[in-house]
Order: sequence, then C-alpha cells, then structure tokens
Amino acid sequence: MERWPALELASTIRHDGDGGVADDLATVEGAARWIQGRSAADLVADEPLRRDLIELRQAVRALFARAVSPAPASPADAHRLMPAEEATARLNAAAAREPVAPQLAWPADGTPTASLLTAEADPHVRLVAALARDAIDFLSGPQRDQLRSCTAPRCVRYFIKAHGRQEWCKPSCGNRARAARHYRRQWGEGGAS
Repeated sequence: MERWPALELASTIRHDGDGGVADDLATVEGAARWIQGRSAADLVADEPLRRDLIELRQAVRALFARAVSPAPASPADAHRLMPAEEATARLNAAAAREPVAPQLAWPADGTPTASLLTAEADPHVRLVAALARDAIDFLSGPQRDQLRSCTAPRCVRYFIKAHGRQEWCKPSCGNRARAARHYRRQWGEGGAS
C-alpha cells in the first residue's frame, strides 16, 4: 500500500473514540511520537517544530477540503478552513524553505533512482519542507481525484478511495455509518415512532 505523508499529516486530526476529536500534535510529546512513527526517529521535536507542523497541516487540510469539493469537507475543521489562496501560499513557502536539487543514481547493474540533494542543515526545516513537497505532489497527482472526506458519524479523516464503492476510510466507520442509518430508519429523525 502506498504511503502519502501529506495524508498522514492531515490524519493527525482524528476521531478520539469518545465522540470528540483528538489532535496528535496537541503537545510536543505527541508531535515527537508522530515524527518517530514516520522514520524520523533521530529528530527531536520542540515547540517551534510542532507549530510548523500544525500550520502546514492547516494548509493541507484546507487544500484537501478544496480537493473533495463539492462534497463536504471534514467536519473537524470545515467551519474554520483558511482560504485556498492562503493555504497554497503557506504550502509553497514551507516547501521553499529547503532548496533541493534532484540527483540521479544509476548503478551499472541496476535501475536508476532519483533522490534530492540538500545543503540544509536543520532537520526540522528538512522535515517540514519534505512534507510540504509531498503535499504538492499529492495534490497535483492522480490520487487527488480519489481523495474523499469520510462521511461516517464522528469521523474527521480524509482517505484515498481504493475501489468504486468505498464510502468510508475504514471498516469501523462503515459499521458506524450503517448502524446510524439503521437507527434513523428504525426510530426516525425526530425520536421514537
């Protein structure tokens, strides 16, 4: 399964299991756990990095909302999305913080590979810029057309639609949506029948 770091960043806002919303980046410790789960275990999180990640996430989620439109945005932040122009400017500025040059490696007996060469010494800048570049690649690539906002009750995630009939980000959301639909049919919108 392909990984999209931008989608993972957007998913740091999630349903908390109790009817509310959890923010994995709410604390420096939470940000450190999220970073360590992304193969950046040697990176030490601090408050400025946490704020940079939150600002980038706000931009990414605003642009995800634009990408899924006219379908509804995630209810976690649909009421407070930044304008698309501002989100685009933030995303581009974050990506531009690290100047990179593509490098080709082509072993005599292998397949060519590409990597990015940077002179940036600050690992925090490299992380935020890499996430921003990934968001740019994601939003300008074919997977953008498959991006959806989960419509299950209380879910706030965005996901990639893997097949034609997929409506929810994961099976548990599908179960919750079907249960809510059954309840509405059984008891009606206004209470007991």
